[in-house]
Order: sequence, then structure tokens, then C-alpha cells
Amino acid sequence: MYLVMLVAGLSFCTQPPSRAKKMLVWEENFDTLRADRWSKIPRGRSDWNRHMSDFDSCYALRNGKLILRGLRNTYLPEDTSRFLTGGVYTKDKVGFGLGRLEIRARLGAATGAWPAFWLLGQGRKYPEGGEIDVMERLNYDNFVYQTVHSHYTIDLKINNPPKGGTGKINPSDFNVYAVEKYADSLVFYINDRRTFAYPRIPTAEKSQFPYAEGDHYLLLDMQLGGSWVGKVKPEELPVEMEIDWVRFYRIK
Repeated sequence: MYLVMLVAGLSFCTQPPSRAKKMLVWEENFDTLRADRWSKIPRGRSDWNRHMSDFDSCYALRNGKLILRGLRNTYLPEDTSRFLTGGVYTKDKVGFGLGRLEIRARLGAATGAWPAFWLLGQGRKYPEGGEIDVMERLNYDNFVYQTVHSHYTIDLKINNPPKGGTGKINPSDFNVYAVEKYADSLVFYINDRRTFAYPRIPTAEKSQFPYAEGDHYLLLDMQLGGSWVGKVKPEELPVEMEIDWVRFYRIK
């Protein structure tokens, strides 16, 4: 198992990342889909994974990019799901600690499309291990959501400090989505523009900031439908997103 282990105790960074000293320690350029790094996300019962499939047409490698698709299910008569979606994650294979994670991607759009890049606690239960949503886009929006979730925000329903923000994107182009994980804060970016930050605060609730307590694994997935994004228009499918690369840096 490959783990990216970084030094704890980094302070909250308010300067642009271009001024911070970064050292690249891990990258994925998708020349191939390496089995020691990635697994296909299995189907589940939640909105986000109810259509996940290992069907080959949901995945492609094209010109050094990973393609993840959402399809109408006209291919697998034995599968009762109306749709098929592709997603990969680094669960139990690669973990990311403190540092800066970047993903460059172009997002396709369709009614009911919900592409996402996010992190969950490696080897920890949800929501105790924390969730970091680096990017979620709905339908044809020209902005994305960047959010954090934990026992503090979900079970205790505390939104102090605010748990999320949004940032504009160029919907037809590639954009770079990033999060910097520090011992005392999470800082989000789009195209090197700081969009949102979530700090550790003094509180009796130990679950307020679980993000520095261990590594997180990365999920990249094309999702379709659900209570948040709404109904899918099948005639607008297939929809796909292109992921150019993933990079992880140590920050000094």
C-alpha cells in the first residue's frame, strides 16, 4: 500500500499557491489505469453510487486522459439500473495527508449529471473520518460546490464555521480544482484562485476538524440523478468528463 505521508503542524496559508513552496511528491497522468493505485467504485445504495458500474464503456483512456461516462443502460439487460456510471478511487491503495491536491479536468454537462472529486478518510468510518468535496457540479452550472462534511456537520448539524462555498468555472474548458490540507485548516482553489476555507476552531466537539488526523483517499466519479441534482434526461446522455491529471504536493 502506497501512502503519501507529510509532516504535520503546517499553518493556515492565506497567500496564493504560486507564492508557496511546493514539492511534487505524487502524480497521475493516466497513461494507463494502474491497479496499484485505482479501483473501480462498486455500486451502492446512496444517490451518488446507485448507478456505478464496471462496464467497459463507462471508462476510457484517451490522449493521456481518463474518461468517465454516464450512460443510458441499453447494454446490460440483466442489470436493472436505468443508468450506468463510471468512477474510480484510491481506497486502501493511496492515501493523501497534509499538502496540496490538484485535479485538472473538463466536465461534460447534462440534466441530472453530477460529476465529483472528493476525499474520504482512509481506514475510517464515515462521517467520523471526514469528507472533503473538492468539486461537485450539477447539470449545466457555470460554478461548482466545494464542501466539507463530518460528524460535526452531519450528525450534530453545526454549520459554524460555514461548511461550504462555490466558485466559478469556464464550463467548456479544463479547470484545475485544488484543496490544501493543513493541521488547522482546509483551503480550496479553482485555477489558483482561493475560493473557500474551513478552519479548525476552539470547541468542545472533537469531531469539528477530523481532516488532519490521518490520510484520505480520492474518489473521481461521474454521477447521475438523485435528490440534490434532480432527475436525469436520458435523451441528453451519454455525458462524460475528462481528467487530465492528479498531482499532490508537499507545501513548505
